[in-house]
Amino acid sequence: MDQVARVVLGMEQHDVAEEVMHFLDRSGHARVVATAADDRQLLEAVRQLDPDAVIAQPSLVAGDVVRARTFLAVETRESIAALRAAIVAGARGFFVWPADREALSGAAAATLATPLTLERRATVVAVHAARGGAGVTFVATHLAQAFARRGRACILIDADPLSGEIGAALGAPEEGVHDLGDLLPVAHELTTGHLEDALWTHPAGFRVLLAPPVDTAMAVDTSDLRRMVDVAAASADVVLLHLPRAVDGLGRVGFETADRVIEVLTLDLLSFRAARRALEVLRPIHLEGRLGFVVNRASRAEITVGDVERVFGCEPIAVLAAHRGVGRMQDHGRLISPRGRAGRTFDRLAERLVEGVSLE
Repeated sequence: MDQVARVVLGMEQHDVAEEVMHFLDRSGHARVVATAADDRQLLEAVRQLDPDAVIAQPSLVAGDVVRARTFLAVETRESIAALRAAIVAGARGFFVWPADREALSGAAAATLATPLTLERRATVVAVHAARGGAGVTFVATHLAQAFARRGRACILIDADPLSGEIGAALGAPEEGVHDLGDLLPVAHELTTGHLEDALWTHPAGFRVLLAPPVDTAMAVDTSDLRRMVDVAAASADVVLLHLPRAVDGLGRVGFETADRVIEVLTLDLLSFRAARRALEVLRPIHLEGRLGFVVNRASRAEITVGDVERVFGCEPIAVLAAHRGVGRMQDHGRLISPRGRAGRTFDRLAERLVEGVSLE
């Protein structure tokens, strides 16, 4: 059977909703997957079913309902108030039932999501630390600098929008720049053009998709992030994902889509224990060959670099010595010099990550 647009229908009048539903289902262009009689039911149906379009009375529609979806307004009569409400709610069209039913059917059919075919050219690298404070932000930002230094087009995505640490660590402006939240209204039909407009360019030459404000960050879902990674991977040589500590939700998307996964460790028992627990949860994803460990802030301690192989079965792919100035520089939004010992370590790590060989 040919694909048809999946529609959630919101109408207060039950008899009218029945008419619209049966007409759309018979048209062969759209299929009503749920109906709602109030704004709460409509919001819940859209969240659960992720339809191609929402067809509803404007009075039932709030901004959260139509984010990244097509909204088609329908009423049984035309009025100034209804038209104004449709415009405010972001309607792509206004239709009077039943006079405009054929036009409504055609508009619904046009909302069918047709995935854009993207040719993935980038190596996608996810950077994760199971324990807070291990240095995942430090590693992700300095890897981005290393890739840019070596002439590779790099996009760094802050996939931990609730924390939003990347912007502060890089000294990004707090106002006047775009962020991940600006892409949410077009996430389901995102193109490389949309993404390019939202990226902020760091002085070192790499580009960054910054985290949105906290109130918008709560609205980012897994399908949004997956699409952004796919589009970024079609327009760069390397995509770096700064992952949250949690290994579900957005974090899990990062692990699933990455070609390379870096687990950042510090030489202490709590870091090792947290990493082991996280990797146990992630076992169904099969990270074998994609996973490498980076030891950060290495110094003389009871637990040594050699213990990484004993506990995790492989040597770390990079060891970063403790650097007293890192915290101060991050507080001021600055990166350490790429010409020092740590910079050379990141250069070597960057090359290894794109070589295509197993990290184990």
